[in-house]
This record gives sequence, C-alpha cells and structure tokens, in this order.
Amino acid sequence: MSKTKTIYVCQSCGTTSSKWMGKCSNCNEWNSYVEEVIDNSPKSKAKVTFSSGTSVPQLLADIQNENKPRIFTSDTELNRVLGGGLVHGSLVLIGGEPGIGKSTLLLQMVLQTPNLKTLYVSGEESEKQIKMRAERIPSKNQDIFVYTETSVESILHQMQILQPDIVVIDSIQTIETTMLESAPGSVAQIRESTHLLQQYAKKQHIPFFIVGHITKDGTIAGPKLLEHIVDCVLQFEGDRNYNYRILRTIKNRFGSTAELGIYEMQQTGLRCVTNPSELLITEREDAVSGVAIASTIEGNRALLVEVQALVSAAVYGTPQRSSTGYDLRRLNMILAVLDKRCGFRFGTKDVFLNIAGGLKIDDPSADLAVVAALLSSYEDVAINNRFCFSGEVGLSGEIRAVNKIDVRLSEADKLGYEKIFISKYNQKTKLSQNAELKLVKTVLDFYKNLF
Repeated sequence: MSKTKTIYVCQSCGTTSSKWMGKCSNCNEWNSYVEEVIDNSPKSKAKVTFSSGTSVPQLLADIQNENKPRIFTSDTELNRVLGGGLVHGSLVLIGGEPGIGKSTLLLQMVLQTPNLKTLYVSGEESEKQIKMRAERIPSKNQDIFVYTETSVESILHQMQILQPDIVVIDSIQTIETTMLESAPGSVAQIRESTHLLQQYAKKQHIPFFIVGHITKDGTIAGPKLLEHIVDCVLQFEGDRNYNYRILRTIKNRFGSTAELGIYEMQQTGLRCVTNPSELLITEREDAVSGVAIASTIEGNRALLVEVQALVSAAVYGTPQRSSTGYDLRRLNMILAVLDKRCGFRFGTKDVFLNIAGGLKIDDPSADLAVVAALLSSYEDVAINNRFCFSGEVGLSGEIRAVNKIDVRLSEADKLGYEKIFISKYNQKTKLSQNAELKLVKTVLDFYKNLF
C-alpha cells in the first residue's frame, strides 16, 4: 500500500497547506503554492550516512580545539568579507541576480588560489562551458575537478572519493535528492539537499560555497530556513551599466556583517579594487554646480562617493522628487529642514538626486554632502572639487557627529582633499597633511561657510 500524500508548499516562505490557495496566508505572495508529493515509505526514509566514527556527548571543557587556520584565498576582498578567510566546515551562500558574476567570482577564486584541491559541481553548465569561462581567467591551480551532476547522493559519493579541500555548488536550485519526489528547485528539495551538504561539511570539515538564485524582491530564493542553515550569506550585486560589483555580508557567524568587497569586471575576470574612492569619483576639468563629495563608511572601509543634485523650476505645477541610490524619504526630510531652518523654497522646485556610479548609500553621514549638492544647484554655484563633506543632518537643523571620523578624514586626506567639512560636535582630529578642517554647527552655519 502506497504511503504517499500530497501537500502544497509556498515557494517563497515554505508554508505548507493541505489544499491549494491563490494567496499565501503567511507571506501574502500570489500563485506561489506548488503541489509536492511526500513519500512516507521506509525506502524514502533512508538517509545518507557518513563514516565519521561514533558520536557521543562530550563535556565542553573536554573538547580539544584544533585551532585550524582559516583558508586564505587569492581574493583579498572575499577574505575581508568572510572575516579574515574561509573557515573549515563552513557553508557560504552567495546570492545575486542572474549574470551578475557569481559563478565567475567562485571559479576565479579557486583558479587563482594555489594548492587548493577543488570540486566544482555545476548543475547549470556543461564541462565545456565551464572550460570556456576558465580559459579567460589566469590560473595558478591545476587541481580542480569539474563535475556536472544534480543528484546530491552522487555528489556526496564523489566527495568521499576525492576528499577535496573546498567544494563549490552552482547552484543549489538545480540539486535534488532521490528521497523526495518533488521537482528540483522546490522548497523541499532545496531544504533537504542543503541539510545533507551541511552534515557532510560539519563532519568532514570541508568548506562549501553554494550559489543561490534570488527572487524579484532581491532575497535568496527558497524559504528563510536556507539562510538559517548556512554559516554565511553573501550578496553579490551591481549595476549592469557599470563595471564594478559589490559583495555584501548579510549573515556571518565567524565575522562582522558590516564588511564590503568591491570588484571591477574586466575581460579576464574580476579585479579586486583596493582604492574604490578613485573609481567612484568622476574626474572633471571644470567645476559644475550640484556636485559634492561625501565621505561615507561601508563596514570598516571609508568610501568617497560623488553626490549629484539638480534643482530646477517645476514645469508641470506639481514638484517632482526623484532619488537614485539615496533614500527618498530622507531626501524629503532634508528638503523640509532647508525650507524650515534656512528659508530655501524647495516647494516650487523639481529636485533630482543621484549617487554617481550606481551605488546605494544608507550612511547618514552623506547628509551633509546632499545638502551641499542641493544648495550648490539651487544657487547655481559650483563647489570646489577639493572639498569633502561628512555629517548627519538633524530635524532641528543641527549637524550631528558621525562615527569613525578618523577613518573618514584619513581617506579624504590620502586622496588630496584641501578642505573637509564635519560637525562641530565631532572630536577634533589632527590630519597628517595640510588639509583644512571646517567645523560647522547648523545647516545655516554650513551655508555661510560654504558660499
């Protein structure tokens, strides 16, 4: 007698239901329920086992710490984001839009790290397609095995034979296990396959890189449980109209989640950008109005970014407000402060704000540069391109202090900026060179000092 039953599972959040529903009751997604068959027969309950000896409970004080050093790859930006290298036995999930460069990032990392025995598992490309991509990247490692397979049981079997130092799974949505009858990419298949990979990684102390697709909202496809299983979740993002890519940390059990890696896409692969400020700032011969340089912090790294603003008379009666790379609600708040505290009538003006290079900035310290760019475009007076700004704007019009001011000033000083505007409430810091430090207390005080 068959011991199967049919359930419906939401592919966005993993909620199960005994009947199909048009809208998920948990995440409110429409048409996300997919029929899955659960087999409760003894054959389906057979689990993949690994030979790791008898496991018994141990006292915490009796456990010997091996203190294995982290694996340092050739990718300095990846090492930074992971918190100083790859931890043995960890699962690292990398998500990003299709075609953004996730596979290239991992293939380049294993090709350029010598003495790293790698098993590269692909369920999306053939061996010849992977070879074509690998030929464009300079290689220092010849100990790389390519395996095109989607069965997790076959993959685990090859791992036990090869005993690799590192494993890359590209992608988890294509992997399936024979213990389930549902289609590859379903919530049940992703969850069960990741569980089996996690068991192997923890018992054999082998690190895994897992590539995951993302949804239209930009989150990892599949239930949130997948992010809970893995040790690190990295987001690889960027604008296709630009050559650079950003690697962000969403979750990291072995390091900080505030780190950031920046790459430049080239013909031969991805290049680690050691000085991103020079890449993000446009070089101009003539100064133009509406442009200001902000000193921001991403993780422990200081970035100088270009803020562009355009203020013009509202042609169609209703003023437009547009912001790219900067929070539109925060822009409206700054405009209200400038209107209330300084008397600038932005209510009859169209305001457009852009962070050059396609970056998305959420650091409040960019407020002062936004104010400078808005006032510069409003007055149609250009700001010296050797001026830099770092400060948060409060509702009462005060310029609030920001954190890590020493790092910000050091980066601006290193790139040769002559005058740096910061909050008066920040502790004074002596610069290593002759840059002038301007301390401002309010938005009105800032306006008088700037123009």
